[in-house]
Amino acid sequence: MSKTLYFASAAALAMATLTGTANAAAGDTLIRVRAIMVSPTEKSGPILPAFPANGVKVNDAFTPEVDITKMITDNIGVELIAATTKHSASGNSGVPGTIGKLASTWVLPPTLTVQYHLAPTAKIRPYVGVGANLTLFYSENASKGLEAAVGKTKVQMKTSAGWAAQAGLDIDLNEKMFLNIDVKYIDIDTRAKLSTTAAGVQNVKISLDPIVVGVGVGFRF
Repeated sequence: MSKTLYFASAAALAMATLTGTANAAAGDTLIRVRAIMVSPTEKSGPILPAFPANGVKVNDAFTPEVDITKMITDNIGVELIAATTKHSASGNSGVPGTIGKLASTWVLPPTLTVQYHLAPTAKIRPYVGVGANLTLFYSENASKGLEAAVGKTKVQMKTSAGWAAQAGLDIDLNEKMFLNIDVKYIDIDTRAKLSTTAAGVQNVKISLDPIVVGVGVGFRF
């Protein structure tokens, strides 16, 4: 992904020499469409009570994302992002050793940030933001391997509320269109509850705390 971002950034800077400007002003609406990578930097507690020495790890995911930013002033905007990703959780020490993947879930993390645009009239416009996040988990399912080992299993993930921070660049293509590079850190803490036939109820606390990297295009209205 780092190589992809490098070449995307180089292309964006080259195209920034095109005439015209898509600079944002008070009252404008900016709509961005990105391809994003969601990379959890998870910290897991133990799986209790059955596996006190083991936790879980969560995979990366890729998905499209849409966000809308409303410019309140030339420098200040409010952004709302909408995207959903599917993630799998596996035992970080082979828990139990022959199972591998334990469960999967879809994640919906609507995030609202307040942005400060440092150079609203320039062709290359950096911004930073901070805000709040509410993460919902849905379609949680136990893996076939887990159910083969311990019987039918119900998986439940607790809703998370946390903070978010971001930094990004808007780079002009023409008067209405621009390229965008964006990085976010989202604070997501949850508890997974696995209710199994053979092993009873197991609980594990997980701090997902993903870094979200996105590249895409935007439009000014």
